[in-house]
Amino acid sequence: MTLRAKLDAETGLYRVVDDIAGPLEEINAFLDAIHTRELSLLTVRAYAFDLAAVYRWLEVCGKRLESLTQADLLDFIAHERRRKAQPASINRRLTALRSLFEFWKPEGMAAGVGRNLPSPFYRGPGRDRNLGLYALKKRRTLKLKVKTPRKLVTPLTPRQVNTYLSGLKRYRDIAIVHLMLFCGLRSREALGLKTGDVCLLERRVKVWGKGGKERAVPLSRVVAESIELYAKHERPHSCEGDALFVCLHGKRRGRAMTPAGLRSIFRIKRKRSKVSNANPHRFRHTFGTDMARSGVTLPVLQKLMGHQSPEQTLQYINMSMSDIAQAYIEASAKIRKIYDLD
Repeated sequence: MTLRAKLDAETGLYRVVDDIAGPLEEINAFLDAIHTRELSLLTVRAYAFDLAAVYRWLEVCGKRLESLTQADLLDFIAHERRRKAQPASINRRLTALRSLFEFWKPEGMAAGVGRNLPSPFYRGPGRDRNLGLYALKKRRTLKLKVKTPRKLVTPLTPRQVNTYLSGLKRYRDIAIVHLMLFCGLRSREALGLKTGDVCLLERRVKVWGKGGKERAVPLSRVVAESIELYAKHERPHSCEGDALFVCLHGKRRGRAMTPAGLRSIFRIKRKRSKVSNANPHRFRHTFGTDMARSGVTLPVLQKLMGHQSPEQTLQYINMSMSDIAQAYIEASAKIRKIYDLD
């Protein structure tokens, strides 16, 4: 079985197809259902690729979807770990697998022999709370998942940012990086901008984030100027569609830039500037860190970055080691003065 997820040119929907047997209707019917719920195309795409990975595993182990048990999920986790998949990717595929299973079998997945689920938090007998009695709610069964390590992403330094920016020659590339660095846009959000989304007069941009959620982000003077220079001097007058950022050369001149094209640009510029960790997400992370260091409050930063919950923003702006070291040095200096050690 050679499975792949691809975009159907006729319907504009993602489909999972076997090169020999044809479309897998078991998955595609589920994809149609989540599309009907008006989930974003990128969400449908993620489900398609994850479920394709799940069905490759089913083929390897000789199992069928309807016969799976919760114990089989451990085999899937072991399979994915052998493939060196990241914990977050494994957990996302487990979620996709459960959703597909419950789509076809609403009664849920049987336990099976060898099931291993996380233990619920023990809360005691549930009595004598403030000298009263109360009944505990029924304990919720936790979903099986892989422990995800907490990673600390270090933002770019001012020197790295200046080095990278000095190597950019096109106004288009400068404008894209400025939107990530000074407005916190994701790469997909920058590529998804339309000409009508940018208002240079009012210095604001309308951004369509994850799940099709809309937010308005202010434009600083430097960002507005870089967009204006690109629109005036580089963007072709005759473009296919109203995408703001388009290809400037070759057969695709005037067509919207693709994520693959943007990755290629960053890969080339990283090599030339020798700033090896410069990527779209790192510039966005640098924006979040710079805003937090400048005293921007959590609710404001959450809105600027398009996060659904404040917890996401808190994880995003974890202090780097340089922040911790600087705070330690300043505190140590004050402590030494207390004990007259200087």
